[in-house]
Amino acid sequence: MWSFIQDQVLGMKWLNEVIGTGVSLLGLDTASRWGGSLQFFLYDTAKITVLLCVLIFGISYIQSYFPPERSKKILGRFHGVWANIIGALLGTVTPFCSCSSIPLFIGFTSAGLPLGVTFSFLISSPMVDLGSLVLLMSIFGAKVAIVYVIMGLVIAVAGGTLIEKLHMKQYVEEFIRNAGSVDIDSPTLTQKERLTYAKDQAVSTFKKVFPYVLLGVGIGALIHNWIPESWITAVLGSRNPLGVVLAAVIGVPMYADIFGAIPVAEALLGKGALLGTVLAFMMAVTTLSLPSLIMLRKAVKPKLLTLFIGICTIGIILVGYLFNAIQPILI
Repeated sequence: MWSFIQDQVLGMKWLNEVIGTGVSLLGLDTASRWGGSLQFFLYDTAKITVLLCVLIFGISYIQSYFPPERSKKILGRFHGVWANIIGALLGTVTPFCSCSSIPLFIGFTSAGLPLGVTFSFLISSPMVDLGSLVLLMSIFGAKVAIVYVIMGLVIAVAGGTLIEKLHMKQYVEEFIRNAGSVDIDSPTLTQKERLTYAKDQAVSTFKKVFPYVLLGVGIGALIHNWIPESWITAVLGSRNPLGVVLAAVIGVPMYADIFGAIPVAEALLGKGALLGTVLAFMMAVTTLSLPSLIMLRKAVKPKLLTLFIGICTIGIILVGYLFNAIQPILI
C-alpha cells in the first residue's frame, strides 16, 4: 500500500507513462535525447505543479492558525533549547523560500524574542518545511525524506543554540533592536476566511515560484538527457571526496526553493551523484541563496551574517557526508 502511495499518488508514475505515450505519438523516441528531455520536462513540471498547489493550499490553511502575533506568544512560553526546538518546528509551517522567511525573522527579533530562537526559525523555514517532506517522499522515498527533515531540524536547533550562547544580539542592526513591540490581537477567522486565505496564498506563491520550477525542471532535463553520466560521477560521485563541499558551494549562488531544486537533484542522482552530495546541494540552494543573504544583511551586521553562513555551510556539509555514508541503508 505504501509503495502504491509513494509511486502512484506522490510520485505520479502513471502520469509519466501517459506523457511518454503522448511523446511517442508525436513521433519522438523517449529513449532519445530530445524525446527523453521533453518527457522529463512535461512530467516533472506537471507533477511538481500539482504537488505545489496542493501543498501550498494545505500548509497555508495550517498557517492561518499561526499568525505572527500568535507565533510570538507560542515561542515566548519556552526557554532554552526547547525554545529553539519550537522555533525550528514553527519554521516548518511557514513560506517556502528563505526570502519569504526573513520578514518574519525580523518581526520576531523586533518583538524581543531570543535571537537564537529566531535564527532556529530562519534556518528551518526554507530547509525543512512540510512541502519538502512530501515532495522528497515522492522522489527519494520516505526514509530519505524523514532523515532529511530530522537533520535539517538538528542544524536549525544547533545553529540557533550556538548563536544564543555566543551572545550575538549586539550584531543585530540597531533599528531592529530598538523597534517597539506592538501586540495585536489576532482576529478569529471563519472557516470560509481560512479557505479563502489558503487559496489566495496558493495563487500568490504559485505565481512567484512557478518560474523557478520551470528553470529547475529545464536544468534537470538537460542534466538527465544531455550531460554524460561519467561527468556527473567524476565530479559528484564517490571518487571525489570533495563532492559534497563542491555541491554546497555551487548551490549558494542559485536562487530557488525546494520545488525548483528537486528536479535538478533528481536528475543528478539519476546520473550517478551520491545522495548526500545531492541533498547538500538542495540545502545550500534553499537556505543560503544570495538574494536571501543580501536581505538578511539589512537586518544583521557582517559578523553575525558570517556566523550564520558558517553554521549553515558546516551543517550542510556534515549532513551531506552523513547521507553518503548511510546511502546503502536508505536506498
